[in-house]
Amino acid sequence: MSLASPATWTVTAVPVDHPDSVTVLRAYMDELISRYYGRPAEEEEIAKLMADNADLLDGRGVFLLARAGAAPVACIGIRWIAPGTGELTRVFVTHRARRGGAGRRLVGAAEDAARERGATRILLNTRKDLTEAIALYTALGYRPTDPYGDDPYAELWLTKDLG
Repeated sequence: MSLASPATWTVTAVPVDHPDSVTVLRAYMDELISRYYGRPAEEEEIAKLMADNADLLDGRGVFLLARAGAAPVACIGIRWIAPGTGELTRVFVTHRARRGGAGRRLVGAAEDAARERGATRILLNTRKDLTEAIALYTALGYRPTDPYGDDPYAELWLTKDLG
């Protein structure tokens, strides 16, 4: 199936528990677990991570879903960790939607949403094996920063001023 260019996607804030959000998040969790452990993800592992979305509920964050036409193809979350500071989380583009600026479009939409909500700075953390993500963030102006938070899988911390 051919997807529309990422430039034509719609990217909107939706509840993290919306059925389309769940579809994309399950694919994200499956890939994240599989890459980390070097084996297929188990349903119990995916379910455990899927139950941990409270940081994007009740005004603590915003979840953006990208669609090519009606098909959900990507997602990104922004959680508020301090006044004026957001953190990118759950950044994912489905396999069939990758390339052609998909990640750039998604992160740009999240930065715009963060600015609209008063953020002046974005943080993120990632694992060192997610080399494609690191290359994208660096190309978009994210720079190393001091470690923060308690994510046991974080190995690299980045920041960007939204000025």
